[in-house]
Amino acid sequence: MRAAALYSAALYSAAGSLLLTTLAAAPAGGAPAGRRTSEAPGMAELRGAAVAVARARSAGIDFGDCPAAEVPGTPDSVRCGTVTVPLDYAHPDGRQLRLTVSRARATQKDPHNSKRKVPRQGALVYNPGGPGGSSMYFPLAAGIPRWQRIAAAYDLVGYAPRGVGRSAPLSCEDPKGFFKGPSAAPTHPSEEYKRERIARAKAYARGCAERSGSALRHYTSLNNARDLDVLRAALGEDRLTFMGASYGTYFGALYAAMFPSHLRRMVLDAAVNPDPEKVWYRSNLDQSAAFEERWADFREWIARHDDVYRLGTNPAAVQRSYDTARERLAGKAAGGKVGPGQLQNAFLTAGYYDDFWPSRAAALSAYLRGDPGPLVALASPNPESAAEAENGSAVYTAVECNDAAWPTEWEVWDRDNTRLARVAPFETWDNAWANLPCAYWPAPRQRPLDVRTGPGELPGVLILAAERDAAAPYAGALEMNRRLAGSVLVTERDAGTHGIGGGPNQCVNGHLEAYLLGGRLPARHTSCAPRREPAPDTPAPGTSGDRIPRDTLKGKAVKG
Repeated sequence: MRAAALYSAALYSAAGSLLLTTLAAAPAGGAPAGRRTSEAPGMAELRGAAVAVARARSAGIDFGDCPAAEVPGTPDSVRCGTVTVPLDYAHPDGRQLRLTVSRARATQKDPHNSKRKVPRQGALVYNPGGPGGSSMYFPLAAGIPRWQRIAAAYDLVGYAPRGVGRSAPLSCEDPKGFFKGPSAAPTHPSEEYKRERIARAKAYARGCAERSGSALRHYTSLNNARDLDVLRAALGEDRLTFMGASYGTYFGALYAAMFPSHLRRMVLDAAVNPDPEKVWYRSNLDQSAAFEERWADFREWIARHDDVYRLGTNPAAVQRSYDTARERLAGKAAGGKVGPGQLQNAFLTAGYYDDFWPSRAAALSAYLRGDPGPLVALASPNPESAAEAENGSAVYTAVECNDAAWPTEWEVWDRDNTRLARVAPFETWDNAWANLPCAYWPAPRQRPLDVRTGPGELPGVLILAAERDAAAPYAGALEMNRRLAGSVLVTERDAGTHGIGGGPNQCVNGHLEAYLLGGRLPARHTSCAPRREPAPDTPAPGTSGDRIPRDTLKGKAVKG
């Protein structure tokens, strides 16, 4: 999975789709590998979490005006505050972190009956994934028609997880050097290029350690789950109602396993695979394979609209057009800024959201016909977003590298990615470069929690998944469903948008509302017909009133 780096048009989804007993699974519970202790692993963190929760419940959150830099243009209905969590839960009296929080109170107004007052059901906390994504914008969903029934019943709560934004921000390099464009993105890299990327990965890992010191080891998914319980208490909630997307589904599942009695309702949208054997090296290989399939879907769509784009009447011809553009950009960058790496990054976002298909296809078509303007506007690195993107990249890298063991021999990475790139060249090597710092990571690694719950341990969990989601391959949703007893999976068939809750599919939204508003789950695994594919004249991202901020995209390609 790739880290956050695109905070321009790619941060927004045209669909408006948004889109997470105290002791459980202690044997995997979060003590870094190699740590010596005279007690069961995780016990110190367990006690520390209880201390932090008690303090948070007593202190609450003092909500006030939102800083303009945090949530620009925030209406008066959205208020912001902070919650304090320990850096190290094994030492709850040590260094503290202040996480930023945003909230819009439940409107309690029925959008279909102005005279009816809707009972408030508490707070709905949302996490958009990443790692490295912030949901500080989430309360703005109250103004979107598809979310108004939910916003009537729930306080909509967003927050920036540890390391993100103003929440004790992580950094691994000078943001001024983060966007290096134009850049290369070879699908079959030379040995010389591989040596260059190895050196850069080592330098990046060193930079993370130098800038964060001993604190680096504490940016983990297990701590994100513990922070979520502290946030629950600070909000005054006895039990958590939570919606997580993408990576947010992973630490949402950790939360369910660690704090089952603290859970009220949970929606896991675009669920990732929680199998400890997949976290995170093999998950990334699976993801690269899935992006190849989604890239094929995109090419088929372009070919069906050859009368508009003139890029080819079949997927192979569209691939040749794309390859021609890559070769030209390698020889001369468009606008002096857009090389093959920037082209790759722009088209990677189309693998996440098919709402981006029209703008990408139009830009490619224009470029090949002599007009680089649309591609330059679409794919150029934005220096103004460099600090935010570098921070997202640092959090992504730290969390994934800390969460589990990674291969430390380059030969393993080279073998696995060379083999995969033969059949899935679109994204394989760019994904490998994004994660390669984990091979040289200086901090101790944790052992992934083996997420499993038995019958009756949890309230029912709703899992949402698109069948052709590339960023969260569908097999992960099936595995999540198997591991969380009593969970129910709703599938959007033949669709691939990353995150489907609150989007244009009324069938999906019907299940989402029935669950959040009434606690009703389908009796069994069910599916919905796919949403409509975008039309060639779909507005470019950022022009629709229905769009709200999405999860952080995983793309360090613009960085190099």
